[in-house]
Amino acid sequence: MTETTSAVLIGKKPVMNYVLACITFFHGGAKQVSIKARGRSICRAIDVAEVLRQRFLPDVKIKSIGIGTDQFLPIDQDENTQSATNVSTIEITLTR
Repeated sequence: MTETTSAVLIGKKPVMNYVLACITFFHGGAKQVSIKARGRSICRAIDVAEVLRQRFLPDVKIKSIGIGTDQFLPIDQDENTQSATNVSTIEITLTR
């Protein structure tokens, strides 16, 4: 049996919108939910995981936390310029 992981991508919406998305995945039968964020949304992703665990689903545990860096080249890139922008990333995997 293959186990699929549902993913919630964090953006600029309020924290409770993402908490509700995670709750919906868990009540839909998902065993794992992955919360992914980049850049300034990382703090919001952490808030989502903590609000979900502390207030709504206390049986949810943090399985893993992964951090990394994505590199982006500018859209109007010249062949001579190789200035890539680094953006931090985080992935929090929650299990029930």
